[in-house]
Amino acid sequence: MSDIESKSGHEHKNHDRQSTPAHGHAGAHGQKGHGDHGGQGGHGEHHAHMVADFKKRFWISLALTVPVLFFSPMIRSFLGLREVGFAGDQYVLFGLSTGIFFYGGWPFLKGIHDELKKLQPGMMTLIAVAIATAYIYSSLVVFGLAGKIFFWELATLIDIMLLGHWIEMRSVMGASRALEELAKLMPADAHKIMEDGNTEDVSIQEIQAGDRVLVKPGEKIPVDGEVVAGQSAVNESMLTGESMPVARQTGGQVIGGSVNGEGALTVEVQKTGRDSYLAQMLDLVEQAQQSKSRSQDLAGRAALWLTIIALACGAVTMVIWLGLIGRDFAFSLERTVTVMVITCPHALGLAVPLVVAVSTAISAQNGLLIRNRAAFEQARNIRAIIFDKTGTLTQGRFGVTDTLSFSDNYSEDELLGYAAAVEAQSAHPVAQGIAGAVENHHEAANFRSITGKGAQAEIGGKDVKVVSPGYLRENNISTNDDRIDKLNADGKTVVFVLINDELIGAVALADIIRDESKQAVSKLKQMGIQCMMLTGDNKQVARWVAEEIGLDDYFAEVLPEDKADKVKEVQSRGLTVAMTGDGVNDAPALAQADVGIAIGAGTDVAVEAADIILVRSNPLDVAAILGLSRATYRKMLQNLAWATGYNAFAIPLAGGVLYSWGVLLSPAAGAILMSLSTVIVAVNARFLKLSQ
Repeated sequence: MSDIESKSGHEHKNHDRQSTPAHGHAGAHGQKGHGDHGGQGGHGEHHAHMVADFKKRFWISLALTVPVLFFSPMIRSFLGLREVGFAGDQYVLFGLSTGIFFYGGWPFLKGIHDELKKLQPGMMTLIAVAIATAYIYSSLVVFGLAGKIFFWELATLIDIMLLGHWIEMRSVMGASRALEELAKLMPADAHKIMEDGNTEDVSIQEIQAGDRVLVKPGEKIPVDGEVVAGQSAVNESMLTGESMPVARQTGGQVIGGSVNGEGALTVEVQKTGRDSYLAQMLDLVEQAQQSKSRSQDLAGRAALWLTIIALACGAVTMVIWLGLIGRDFAFSLERTVTVMVITCPHALGLAVPLVVAVSTAISAQNGLLIRNRAAFEQARNIRAIIFDKTGTLTQGRFGVTDTLSFSDNYSEDELLGYAAAVEAQSAHPVAQGIAGAVENHHEAANFRSITGKGAQAEIGGKDVKVVSPGYLRENNISTNDDRIDKLNADGKTVVFVLINDELIGAVALADIIRDESKQAVSKLKQMGIQCMMLTGDNKQVARWVAEEIGLDDYFAEVLPEDKADKVKEVQSRGLTVAMTGDGVNDAPALAQADVGIAIGAGTDVAVEAADIILVRSNPLDVAAILGLSRATYRKMLQNLAWATGYNAFAIPLAGGVLYSWGVLLSPAAGAILMSLSTVIVAVNARFLKLSQ
């Protein structure tokens, strides 16, 4: 008989792929160290302060933008309100715009300093060049230079960019806020069971590992621990996303923060404080907040090129109009400024943040916790996925797969009923697997264990034995049935049932394959991904599981310490590899893989070296997260294409390439194109969905 793989815990190790500070806005405000939750100067507190800061700057700048639009001659002309205004209103416009420029634009003005100091110009540089050009030129026009005023473009650009940064930071804070709110709902007290058996209400801070607490019906479970008495249904939906309450009885694990059902439970405390599942989830979310997105890099590179293009096109425009064509300086400067201002598309500031916000919300709602956004985006390139068997593709417990009757007097159901009645008295994993296959057991009496060979009991006046193949050999009982040979070849555990010493049938057991595993593998294959399996079980068991599920390849008899080598072996084939384990003994392999995915709800999942945590124990979520990664990247590219494509159309027209044909893109027309591009980017991001 093949044993279920043993799951040994190990210490948490830092992931090879170190988290890096967020882009742009982090540089603009200074990244502080990662500290404890709620600690002074911790990253979570600093991030929350930044969110609040951008929100405040956005709303104040937006309020000032309304009168700026009203007083802008270009906007009034476009709306047919040329006569509206008063003497000196351009100075009011200058004052309001100055406030927006220095207050709302401060993160970007500081950002260009930080980027140029690092010789890494990007989004902040592009924004700062555009708003500084618009502000300086428009200010000169107010005080006498011939030309047009671009304060309205300055104001709307700052508003949009502040909004983009606010949306992005708020999205990554969302999961953290939800968990922190949940942490606030943790009970302040626990019913500690004292040495004399009485209970005493004590503060949760006084509870230590090894203590026992009583959880009454309807109460929140205060700690992570093991049920040592009682049984109940526990609602873990706020923690794991599972909508159905899960049964918990002696030996079962419970998570602090979940809600007890109708039964009372006695729980032995295993983890408290920062070791608890909830605290570890908070740590993961903080790491995600610090994880830099590759697509943010992509947007930064786009911004760098647009900055170069803006400066180059502006210079070329000035040279052509002033030097070659011979137009006056005021006209040439106006064309130059128009080009440089229009080159910074408002949509670019929203292209990535909106998609990040939507994908973050979708993943959180579906129990998919992205710890490392760069790895999440790398997941779109996965061409091979390796599953750990036990606890991932299978449930990690024995279950009945086949029942064979050798007698016309007993049906397979009757045979299984007799076997279950005997085995219900035993705590052996095989016995529990058989007992769990039948809901209503016969009454069994005089239960006795047959040492090392099985068990027996009296049921309805009949002597019933459930025994191993070794018992049959010792008693010269033969089994001439080809079906038994097939079950053995599949690596299944086979036990035999005797009634009154007559062999009447056999029951085969194996690690139960999850119902969703075959569907998940089918979906992954449709995505062009090779599906493989790692297991410590023997080759027969591995082959049976692989054939049942439809895997492309499998590795059997692999020790936990050798799993990372198997990942390297697959990577050596030139494939980008994801490793999926249940988060208990798979950390080296998870870290070695290009993308590590921990699957399974439980206290161990939070301490593993994975990039993505799938809270539910559902292999279908693996296909879902890889599909979401691909869809997210497609949306980002689409948005960046729209945002930058706007420039390919607007820059030549703003520069006057069609001027001889009477076509000259006015700033007002540029504003319409800009608005259309921004709307398209926003709407496109909302179409991102999780394919099930």
